[in-house]
Amino acid sequence: MSTAPVSAASSVLLPTYARAPIALERGEGAWAIATDGQRYLDFGAGIAVNSLGHAHPHLVEALTSQAQRIWHTSNLYTMPDGEKLARRLCEATFAERVFFTNSGAEANECAIKMARKYHAAKGNPERYRIVTFEGAFHGRTLATIAAGGQQKYIDGFGPKVDGFDQVPFDDEKALKAAITLETAALMIEPIQGEGGLRSVPMRVLKQLRELCDEHGLMLIFDEIQTGVGRTGKFFAYEHYGVAPDIMSIAKGIGGGFPMGACLATEEAASGMTLGTHGTTFGGNPLAMAVGNAVLDVILAPGFLDQVQKTALRLRQSLAQLKDHHPDVIEEIRGEGLMLGLKLRTPNTDFVAQARAAGLLVVAAGDNVVRLLPPLIIGESEVAEAVARLDKAAGAVEAELARPAAE
Repeated sequence: MSTAPVSAASSVLLPTYARAPIALERGEGAWAIATDGQRYLDFGAGIAVNSLGHAHPHLVEALTSQAQRIWHTSNLYTMPDGEKLARRLCEATFAERVFFTNSGAEANECAIKMARKYHAAKGNPERYRIVTFEGAFHGRTLATIAAGGQQKYIDGFGPKVDGFDQVPFDDEKALKAAITLETAALMIEPIQGEGGLRSVPMRVLKQLRELCDEHGLMLIFDEIQTGVGRTGKFFAYEHYGVAPDIMSIAKGIGGGFPMGACLATEEAASGMTLGTHGTTFGGNPLAMAVGNAVLDVILAPGFLDQVQKTALRLRQSLAQLKDHHPDVIEEIRGEGLMLGLKLRTPNTDFVAQARAAGLLVVAAGDNVVRLLPPLIIGESEVAEAVARLDKAAGAVEAELARPAAE
């Protein structure tokens, strides 16, 4: 059977993705290799998922070793590696309780249910509404598209799930007005990923914490994209000195294996008692083995320090790139190795030109291109990526000049 990319016209998959015409079949560190042998420097990392790159030997060994023992048992039985991973997450964060899921959307569903159940268990079931922020992306389930509030994801799927109130990204007056006697929680991404690499100002996150404390609300951080070393800290909230009550994580925690988790304080999780929530596959032995292996690397002494050094080098290089291409690049955004180029030209054109130059990057909202490389990249990969970004920007400039020349 051919391993070449299947055309959209002949595919029997739902046509819900605008897939690039390449098929990646293997990888080595920060490099992905297509079926035609073309090598790409992967600065998309599966949309911030492949935190340790492709085929990391420690992750491969953990997965294959576990696969030879047992794959699935269900949560009817004790999961020793799950207990181990949960304890490690708690020891390294604000959290005291963990619930494992298979995806970020499921982690957010757990977070939403937990916040509502907290108030119901306290005798206030009317407190179920959650305030979220314009430009957010929290997943693709009916509840999480309502939480995100972006109409393009909601249209065509019936009435919007009730209980979510969006406010502008940085509008103190609107935020305070949205909090009522029915409000259960405030939910935010410390840095919006899909929304265009917009960082929430520290003063805003501190204000959210103060408002939650004042009104008895849960503060939920969606760290699905920002977590597990992506910003140079284990979790982004550490940059701000503001801890949430509940936090959803996924993507990087599995290093490419599908998994997520909902982390919470003991108090925030107090309503989630026997039978209130469940999952068939969440916390399965394969995922737990890989998750523990990811933490072995991420939490090793010096690893996150190196991520910060690499991120600084990349950001400085991107600033120079912006100066060289002012008609293409408007602004550098983000934190750590979660960076974005806010463009003056269509981001889809830039993504295509970068791919033609052998570099994989990811489009985002607000006309941004995301750079989400594996955390294991070094100086040579940074230099190579910037050279290819320079080539892509030059190609975009050539396209802009072509009509005038003709």
